[in-house]
Amino acid sequence: MTESQRLSLIALIIIVTATMGCRQDMHDQPRLDPLEMNEFFADKRASRQLVEGTVPRGHLKIDHHFYTGKVDGELVKTFPFPVTKEVLLRGQERYNIFCSPCHDKTGSGQGMIVQRGFRAPPSYHIPRLRQEPVGHIFDVITNGLGAMYDYSDKIPPRDRWAVVAYVRVLQLSQHASMEDVPEEIQQQLLNEGE
Repeated sequence: MTESQRLSLIALIIIVTATMGCRQDMHDQPRLDPLEMNEFFADKRASRQLVEGTVPRGHLKIDHHFYTGKVDGELVKTFPFPVTKEVLLRGQERYNIFCSPCHDKTGSGQGMIVQRGFRAPPSYHIPRLRQEPVGHIFDVITNGLGAMYDYSDKIPPRDRWAVVAYVRVLQLSQHASMEDVPEEIQQQLLNEGE
């Protein structure tokens, strides 16, 4: 290959490489940003109203009790579904994953994060938190409070309610009396103690 042929080949490679970067694909087309002014429409807005009758995708989230822990702006005192053994087991699993690092496995607020120097959350066993409606606990998990950030993007609503149910179990476990135990189990406990 002669020197002039080699130079011609190098020039051709450079030209082809340079023109490959000049193409305009669909992902790189002119567009308007949201809320940008646009002379095309009479109202001068680039953002358009939804077409009447548009149906949203996903969940409508009209069950405020389930999705917010509130009804008419008031915190709820009841669960939006029956609390079963399966719900409690799921709540325990989610609690151990997401909550125990700060609140510890008993809910006393002395988790591993606290032992490493972070601020301690309040114990679930103080009278104020034992008396709060379940909607309060759900709301705090959903929206955060104080140093606690929200878990709305990490824990789905049904699992948040399961965690709330498990927190109530933890609270009861530390403040239960013999009257809270069914009679047949009371007898078993009394017989074991003898």
